Amino acid sequence: MSTIKFSSTEIEQLVTKIQCYFAKELDQDLGQFDAEFLLDFFSKEVGGHFYNRGLFDAQAVIAAKLDNVSEMVQEGISEIEKPIS
Repeated sequence: MSTIKFSSTEIEQLVTKIQCYFAKELDQDLGQFDAEFLLDFFSKEVGGHFYNRGLFDAQAVIAAKLDNVSEMVQEGISEIEKPIS
């Protein structure tokens, strides 16, 4: 898997969220550099876990949708079957 990369806008938004969290919850000021460093650390060390969970969740949703499609196809075919004796 390649490294998770964010756009500059996403980085700005995430850094701001990290800084706000530290200020509100920990009563600490966190500079831009430190917040970006923390973001990089979490992206590299735990980002893959979140990414994989997202893939797992997406796979479950797609599988459920495919089951629905399969049922619809079976029903549709049953409706157009010709009776045979």
